[in-house]
Amino acid sequence: MRDNAGMSASPLRMVGFDADDTLWRSQDYFDQAQLDFERIVGAYVDLHDARLHERLYAIEKSNIGVFGYGVKGMTLSMIEAAVEITSQRISAADLHRIVELGKDLLRHPVEILPGIPEAVAAIAAEFEVVLITKGDLFHQEAKVRQCGLADLFRRIEIVSEKDVETYARLLREFELPASQFVMVGNSLRSDIAPVLALGGWGIHVPYHTTWAHENEAEIAADAPRLRRVEQAAQLPQTVRELAAIAAN
Repeated sequence: MRDNAGMSASPLRMVGFDADDTLWRSQDYFDQAQLDFERIVGAYVDLHDARLHERLYAIEKSNIGVFGYGVKGMTLSMIEAAVEITSQRISAADLHRIVELGKDLLRHPVEILPGIPEAVAAIAAEFEVVLITKGDLFHQEAKVRQCGLADLFRRIEIVSEKDVETYARLLREFELPASQFVMVGNSLRSDIAPVLALGGWGIHVPYHTTWAHENEAEIAADAPRLRRVEQAAQLPQTVRELAAIAAN
């Protein structure tokens, strides 16, 4: 970590950023892959009667502990769901099409969200900034290399899960109390709830589409250490406002 000379003197010292759907687009590609998957399986079953969406999500969720998060876990779950839902009638050719959906997801370009480079640079000029993302290590490393923002972050962490234990470990490594840390992200479950539970701060930046699993969190809308913004341009001022509150 760099020396803090010249950095913000307020108790709020560090800002963490999520990556997928906070810095760049991600869920849009997963949503399209799911639609393509449903078209493939729809040739074998009635999609409504098969409750395909619900059953795929249930399989994905049950597989998180085995495959982790990310494209590869989703692809394997789609294959499992396709075999189960079609009672093993799905052809090898269509299973190959599902594998290709996964490969396409891994190849999609990194598309930075509007206003993000300017917002991250402005915050990095006043506070330490770190990137904390979860998912497949290989895929996340590739996206970080391509994003053009890596040099702004003092540290980049790719973790298998973003929960209270993970954030507590990272904060110990940063030698930082939770009260001096704010996390910015689109996921209430992964980016906001664990940090608030530790006594930190959160800035929720909702994305127009979010995987159901990431919405599984109960947080009061008026939680005192939580703010919500709609645009990246609002982030620098929101961080400053939280820093002012934290200093009092």
